[in-house]
Amino acid sequence: MKWVLPRSVIIGWLCLADVKRRLKLWDLMLSFGCGNLQLPSILKIIIMNISIRTAAFLVALFSFYAQVADSKELTVGRAESVGMSTERLKNVGVNLNRLIDDKKIAGTVSLIARKGKVVHFEANGLSDVAAKQMMARDSIFRLYSQTKPVTGVAVMMLFEEGHFLLTDPISKYLPEFKDMRVYLGEQDGQIQTEPARPITIHQLLTHTSGLSYDFFNTPVANMYKKAGVLGADAQSPLTSLAEWTKVLAKQPLIAQPGEQWNYSVGMDVLGRLVEVVSGLSFREFLQQRIFLPLDMQDTDFYVPAEKLGRFTVMYTPDLEAGIKVADGIETSPYTKLPKIEMGGSGLVGTVKDYFAFAQMLANRGEYNGKRLLGSKTVEFMMSNHLTPDFPADPLSSLMSLAPGSSRYWGVGFGLTGAVVTNPAITGLPVSKGSFSWGGAASTEFWVDLEEQIVGIVHTQLIPSGSQPIGPLVKSAAYQSIID
Repeated sequence: MKWVLPRSVIIGWLCLADVKRRLKLWDLMLSFGCGNLQLPSILKIIIMNISIRTAAFLVALFSFYAQVADSKELTVGRAESVGMSTERLKNVGVNLNRLIDDKKIAGTVSLIARKGKVVHFEANGLSDVAAKQMMARDSIFRLYSQTKPVTGVAVMMLFEEGHFLLTDPISKYLPEFKDMRVYLGEQDGQIQTEPARPITIHQLLTHTSGLSYDFFNTPVANMYKKAGVLGADAQSPLTSLAEWTKVLAKQPLIAQPGEQWNYSVGMDVLGRLVEVVSGLSFREFLQQRIFLPLDMQDTDFYVPAEKLGRFTVMYTPDLEAGIKVADGIETSPYTKLPKIEMGGSGLVGTVKDYFAFAQMLANRGEYNGKRLLGSKTVEFMMSNHLTPDFPADPLSSLMSLAPGSSRYWGVGFGLTGAVVTNPAITGLPVSKGSFSWGGAASTEFWVDLEEQIVGIVHTQLIPSGSQPIGPLVKSAAYQSIID
């Protein structure tokens, strides 16, 4: 949090006749956290002979600077102004603090907005239990699969510009995927395959391409592991996204493209598509076309040294202590730039940054005067793209990764995110068409166009689904609607 000095304090400081007292008092103010007012060396020389008239000018200058610094902070408005209850919204924090007090999670940052106005934005608990570091609203989290919708927007921006059609085969741009095979099983110790139909860009966006992930318990997943085609850069022996996709293309598919919903590395392949089509690295494209326009200053593929004080420790459940460290800070692979910029799992960022992205979707492509996508493109992206040929619970195959879960009812899939198709059987009072996704360390966001709600909750507990963090926040948010 940045402190803003009252004008009276600045005036009093500038009007001190004793220059040494001015400098001593300045250092004292900085030591109390007034970090938005840094004093360059040149100014220390200037104030040696400052007059009262000059002081008045500097008061105005400092006041303007302080306002500019503060304008970057999200303003939390009154919930009743957008048809929500301030009192009932407190249940968001109550629910999360219950998990924190029970040592199920270390800490959280949560945000709820309606009609473009933030009505809840708070940090609870700790970002580092051992160090007793308090969670802050600008804490930085590993987003893992919450990277995927960002990749989806990048792809759809290039689609809007006419670089490709979603019905195009990916082999048109990445020829290594031209002659894919589908795994059928083994006979007499030999792998049996059949020719695969062409994989389309649309199928990559919807996890219906026949690709898979290395962490599933299948023969194809085991082949991914042996080949080094892993879903996390730090674990892969491969050195570039170009090399990674070429090795991936040599592995068989788990199903014919278009026939099954299988969670997969498809978004990482799309990251390579962005590189080939745009002529930029995937990171450069995201920075120039998405992060810069949306002012997502803390979102990247790594955490630089000067921001490590805001980076959170990641935990995993532990029977004795409740939670234990799964990935620290100084030793984390996220402290350096990755070899492979993964479009399916690579980003880190803050809740504030992700709110800008999510609100852009809620605004149908625009945020703070910057338009990234057309409104119809966003509606198309957030619609269910699975045909009636798919089962009623197509995402249930993913639930095998969540402890104690079995079926995933009432949800289909859009372009890089889940879409509610039947609210009544989801177990939550959400709207039909709500679009959402999350990450392996229990981060989650959703956008509800009907109720004009954006919700985000970030913590660092792996695997996702170990605790009902997202459902508790959604429940508290929707019961707060009073209009």
